[in-house]
Amino acid sequence: MRQKDSWLLPEGIEEILPQEAAYLENLRRTLLQLFTCWGYELVIPPMIDFIDSLLTGSGHDLDLQTFKLTDQISGKTLGFRADMTPQVARMDAHQLKRECPTRLCYVGTVLHTRGDPLEKTRSPMQIGAELYGHAGIESDVEVICLMLEMLAQSGLLDVHLDLGHVGIFRALSRQAGLDQHQESLLFDILQRKARPELEELMAELTINEAVKAMLLKLPELNGGTEIIPKARLVLANADHQVKQALANLEAVAEQLSNRFSALPISFDLAELRGYHYHTGVVFAAFVPTIGREIARGGRYDNIGAVFGRARPATGFSADLKLLALLGKQTAQDQLNQRIFAPYQKDNALNEKIRDLRAQGQIVIQQLPGQTGAAKELACTAVLELDQKNWVVRTLEN
Repeated sequence: MRQKDSWLLPEGIEEILPQEAAYLENLRRTLLQLFTCWGYELVIPPMIDFIDSLLTGSGHDLDLQTFKLTDQISGKTLGFRADMTPQVARMDAHQLKRECPTRLCYVGTVLHTRGDPLEKTRSPMQIGAELYGHAGIESDVEVICLMLEMLAQSGLLDVHLDLGHVGIFRALSRQAGLDQHQESLLFDILQRKARPELEELMAELTINEAVKAMLLKLPELNGGTEIIPKARLVLANADHQVKQALANLEAVAEQLSNRFSALPISFDLAELRGYHYHTGVVFAAFVPTIGREIARGGRYDNIGAVFGRARPATGFSADLKLLALLGKQTAQDQLNQRIFAPYQKDNALNEKIRDLRAQGQIVIQQLPGQTGAAKELACTAVLELDQKNWVVRTLEN
């Protein structure tokens, strides 16, 4: 029986065969070269580390995800890295010790005790970039732009960006005077979007009524560009930190829109990704073909404090194996897809067409006076305007 099952792998652990391995390695080299061109230096954190280092700052959220073992030399507890951010923060704070902004990048396998419900792998290949030593929104914009360029280089263009700011929830919790237990309850409810539970909790808490009203409205503050002015009205009685966070979000979105006019951007002020270690803007990238984010990041100031240097920091990460899988699927789809584009004098439309053609996709643009429909030209998809953004919609047979 043992011999028969010797080829089996643990659940969530995969092996990569030649064709997929070649594609993955080529993408790894391409993306690391991209990071290098932006001034990000490659670092290689160790696979195994002391558990205290792995669970420092951002790592506290990863306690249950970290495999642990005892070091036979020191007797101390070690862990297999589940995230490289704490280790990279240690390099910046303890080894490099630079005063100027430092840009670092990394790629390597991490190990999780449990897989994501929507992605069963327990051994993602984490790739990411981090910028230390600058507290302004300009560094947030830079890492988001680099993340979007990474996705484009992976062949993923139909990307939607979601923005949030954990400082809003933190400030409202402080203004409400919530203790740690109450804040944890509220955090859990907001992540599950459980409106009845939120109303029940607010009814039980003895807090300022104005703050209570703002917390009740927080889950409703998600959507497009209209959310920022709406949030200013809803959060009019919030303190300065909330208003500053809103201003930062608006400024980040404005700069991104200027650079990527066709990029769909949404806001969700109750989305608290990485809440326990993020301190400011948080962001995530989505594509229509998968039901969860394909890349994520945010600001996590002072993460290096435990290593002796509290520096502002912002960055992002993704699973390289997932990017390779989606990019390969996109490349195959492109071989079989012909996109029909309408004739309009629209700069955003022209930019979208250029981007699609640059990625090797076939785009046939309508000519003035042309009456032929998309299907008559053997097109399988069309470019359509969706909330001021041009998107590709597949035609039904």
